[in-house]
Amino acid sequence: MSTLLFEDLNLSKEIFKAIKDMGFENPSEIQYKAIPLIMQGSDIVGKSQTGTGKTVAFGVPSVEVIDSKIKKGIQVLILCPTRELAMQACAEIKKIAKFKEGVKTAEVYGGASIEKQITKLKTANIVVGTPGRIMDHMRRKTLKLQNVKMVVLDEADEMLSMGFIDDIEAILTAIEPEHQTVLFSATMPKEIMELTRKFQKSPKLVEVDKKKVTVSNIEQSYYNVPMGRKMDALNLLLRYYNPIRSMIFCNTKRMVDEITEYLTKHNFSVQGLHGDMKQSQRTKVMESFKSGKIKILVATDVAARGIDVNNIDYVINYDIPQNTEYYVHRIGRTGRAGKSGEAITICSGRRQTEIMKRLAKLVKSNILAKEMPSVDVIAKRRYDIELNKIKNSLCGNISDKYRNMVSDLKKEGVSLEDVVASLLQMQFGVHEISVAEVKSMHKENKGKGNSYKKIIINIGRESRVAPNHIVSAIAGSTKLKGKDIGKIEIFDDKTVVAVPSKTIDTTISQMKGCRICGIPTITKVYKGTNSFDKNLPSKDKRSKKSLGVKVRRQRNK
Repeated sequence: MSTLLFEDLNLSKEIFKAIKDMGFENPSEIQYKAIPLIMQGSDIVGKSQTGTGKTVAFGVPSVEVIDSKIKKGIQVLILCPTRELAMQACAEIKKIAKFKEGVKTAEVYGGASIEKQITKLKTANIVVGTPGRIMDHMRRKTLKLQNVKMVVLDEADEMLSMGFIDDIEAILTAIEPEHQTVLFSATMPKEIMELTRKFQKSPKLVEVDKKKVTVSNIEQSYYNVPMGRKMDALNLLLRYYNPIRSMIFCNTKRMVDEITEYLTKHNFSVQGLHGDMKQSQRTKVMESFKSGKIKILVATDVAARGIDVNNIDYVINYDIPQNTEYYVHRIGRTGRAGKSGEAITICSGRRQTEIMKRLAKLVKSNILAKEMPSVDVIAKRRYDIELNKIKNSLCGNISDKYRNMVSDLKKEGVSLEDVVASLLQMQFGVHEISVAEVKSMHKENKGKGNSYKKIIINIGRESRVAPNHIVSAIAGSTKLKGKDIGKIEIFDDKTVVAVPSKTIDTTISQMKGCRICGIPTITKVYKGTNSFDKNLPSKDKRSKKSLGVKVRRQRNK
């Protein structure tokens, strides 16, 4: 926390009153470094992660620069990568402008009524939007940029990764040269640096201390579980930790849908969020999560941009994030506003655990390897939590109304024990755990001297098969368990699986007629070629490292 106060930043009395009304006293590091420079008219490059307070850092100067005497035309344009982030930034700016007359905002993004946006744009002087919809309004001539004084590029690296770079260049080129350009980005790839050289005038670098961005108040851990048992592991971990509000991150939209469906079937309060959903759906999901109506939000990295919720106690990485920045962005959703939080990653196999070890070094954190809790441990933990709730409630005043109810039930011959047990079941429900144990994997247990042979199944990536589908099919058709199954290599039209040598004949026999993803399959001994497919690529040049776990990343981006 900064020792400076907002009153030290020479804000107008209206803005200072609004900031105080929002509950802020001390500016964050990015705020006290960036606000004075922006208000002086400097172009800046702000290097800052999500959760450091950068919306206020550019929001305050954006409102301060508005000249209410200019009745028409946009004076500030703010570009964001996603609809959610645009909505969040606009909502924050409205709060900052609460006591300043003449500030009118409009948010413009795809998936919403363009007619309503056109109406708002006629009077707006601050516009927050996504590049695609901004370009759309420019083509329609419903967005005029001749009076723009300041342009803000928020999450510039994310806009770059989403393919908006050409749109951004077109927008900046259309604005009069004499304007201020403020750019915020978590990372600085060469394309962003080229953008600053082309469109900014002697920009000043504002960088948040990396040690403060990395998450000292977040406990980080990972669990290494068998491939194909990750969803079951997620189920058990949610029951063990019992989070008040949590986020689960996936790398693909499809996986968001699969996890949401799975957790819903297992009676969790959950909804998913990704880019294929309609804007009205996304808004409804976000409102439900922020208000606490749902406890668990499953999301992709892009869909989660702009989510600003302070009371998230657990972040769970179902899929390992694709880079260090995504990892920091994800886990930074918890442990906010000085509170502690916990970040959990579910891994499968040695390769993924090695990635976690590298991540720990890069973010300078101790990411602990933990053992999966047993079903008995989870049940005992839940029992203790509920018992403590009862003990705490006994300290309060009990209404005579309920004492009388107990007396009447006793008169009817109902035992006190049955009364209490019935009420407890009504309060807490029946918590039978329907998921089998998931044991953590250990390098030293791998193989244990067992020899393996390979089987081949005539289904692969083209049928949208993932390793968990293969494991589930084998475990469901044979006596093998997930931990018995060895390496899985998924090709376009086939999958090769290592199984214990002594079980290969029975495995092939029991897999007869097995359907995977609804498709009938044939399983045979793998001999390097496959008799049921003449075109099987025996000289497949793809490296084995590109198969298996990475398959999931290549689908549904």
